[in-house]
Amino acid sequence: MGRPLPDLLSDALELDTPSRARLAEKLLESLDELPSQEIERLWGEEAQRRLAALRAGREREVPGPDVLRRALDAIS
Repeated sequence: MGRPLPDLLSDALELDTPSRARLAEKLLESLDELPSQEIERLWGEEAQRRLAALRAGREREVPGPDVLRRALDAIS
């Protein structure tokens, strides 16, 4: 892999906004290249991580209507 993820993230966050946007776009494009089984595996891991955080009290539930309202507010 090369450099540790925290180091890469730190460097990326120091980029100017257009450069961060280009980096994000390239990273998202690279995810399109993953096989569907890999995508499902990654989403499964993320779901497990979120459930564990919820159960441990590190996260809290947000009702669906609140999520939708916040999303609509963010784009309007």
